Amino acid sequence: MNLRPSHPPPARRGPRIGVLGSYGGFNTGDEAILTCVLSCLRARRPHAHLVVLSRNAEHTRTHHPDADEVVPWEGVSRNHVLDVLPGLDLLVLGGGGILYDGEARRYLRLVRAAQIRQVPTFAYAVGAGPLTDAEDRDAVRTVLAEMDDVVVRDEESRLVLEEVGLEREVQVTADPALLLAPEPFTEAMMRDEGFPSGARLVGMSVREPGRAAEKLDEADYHALLADVADFLVRRLDARVVFLPMERHDVRHAHAVLSHMTAPDQGRILHGDYSPGQVLGFMRHLDVAVGMRLHFVIFAALTGVPVLPLPYSGKVFDFARRLGAPALVGVAREQAGLLLAEVDRLWDEYPQRRDELRTRMDELSASARETCERCGSLLDEIGAARGSDGTATNEVPDDAGPPDERPTDHGPTDQGPTDEGPTGDGPTDDVPTDEGPTGDGPTDDVPTDEGPTGDGPTDDGPTGDGPTGDVPAGDGPTGERPPGGEPAGDRPYPVGPRPLNA
Repeated sequence: MNLRPSHPPPARRGPRIGVLGSYGGFNTGDEAILTCVLSCLRARRPHAHLVVLSRNAEHTRTHHPDADEVVPWEGVSRNHVLDVLPGLDLLVLGGGGILYDGEARRYLRLVRAAQIRQVPTFAYAVGAGPLTDAEDRDAVRTVLAEMDDVVVRDEESRLVLEEVGLEREVQVTADPALLLAPEPFTEAMMRDEGFPSGARLVGMSVREPGRAAEKLDEADYHALLADVADFLVRRLDARVVFLPMERHDVRHAHAVLSHMTAPDQGRILHGDYSPGQVLGFMRHLDVAVGMRLHFVIFAALTGVPVLPLPYSGKVFDFARRLGAPALVGVAREQAGLLLAEVDRLWDEYPQRRDELRTRMDELSASARETCERCGSLLDEIGAARGSDGTATNEVPDDAGPPDERPTDHGPTDQGPTDEGPTGDGPTDDVPTDEGPTGDGPTDDVPTDEGPTGDGPTDDGPTGDGPTGDVPAGDGPTGERPPGGEPAGDRPYPVGPRPLNA
């Protein structure tokens, strides 16, 4: 990989804010979250310099123009990432479900590296769980304890953090994507997808088992969803459209179609659309039934009757807050109950429409609370530093237009390799308590799945949009951080740090 020379971007008047998550086009839900987080930060600090740490920098540069700078954190030398941290005034972790087994440690190494460099940190409506691995649990317990504020998106995540042993206040709000604005999905786009004008449409979402839903039996739930699809085709005289929220969803949608008795009435949405366009497409649906969290969120945002199919705590939690039927899982033996609930959903929706709207208004207001808390932290940082929060990049008022966009700090002109950002390169293992070492690749081993903003408590460790394979991450190294104990002795050493440090 050829890296552009590292050089400091032009200064801006506002604070430099880093945003770290499973970003880079792997998951439509994650990309929706990034859109909303950047929108929040830009609204709170119009002149801020927003730095996104991305798994696929080229994708993020292309699809998120609100980011001033994009830095890859997979497949590059660890120095390349660590050099960015000291210049930040705040590092935002999330949102999305990124704190789960095999992945939590990877994100928290970067958070811990920022804390060591005296950078304030904020957890932005993250999802947590499952967390059974000892190293991940230790990382979550120690690193989150030293964050300036921790906000989770659901009660399930708060309970997971409590069980891990995190002893601090944790605020529960809602998923950031609840604030996503729809974009037009025109009749011409509908024709391009092969949908006849005026046809009733049933939207469906199916996902792979993966680490978020390891107990799912593929053949079992493929057959179950095929039964639901056939029932809705007959009951509503409708066509079924599968919405892939990430690349792997396409294969599972084909598998469901193969089990249907009327596969000719089913289609898979095949275009490459932004999260806002996917949300706009939902307005063409008459009913929605699905597994992916953000599919359910998008349907509810547009007022479509939606039946969540819970496969993990995050979907159970959102279904509860939505007032949806309390289904107990996705298994073939649930077929009779599921078909009855689908039938009731269609019949009773006109009476429930106002209740759904009220609940969604409440959830959206809760999602805005995360933005408000982040803005309050920025206010505190600015007050402590006697400015708008900028510690290192203040410039005089006559230094030029504040909205001048700097060049990117690092990644390459080229996108990821054909294999996607797998972490085969040297940096999936940015340490927590080490200073920059300049070492080459570590022994991270790629897994079959990568993290997404909707990890097991989001849309599973995958999300919405194409995915790539990513490493599960490695344990802490034994190298000695500058001025500290060997990292192997204390993987996440923590000390008090004042807010205005």
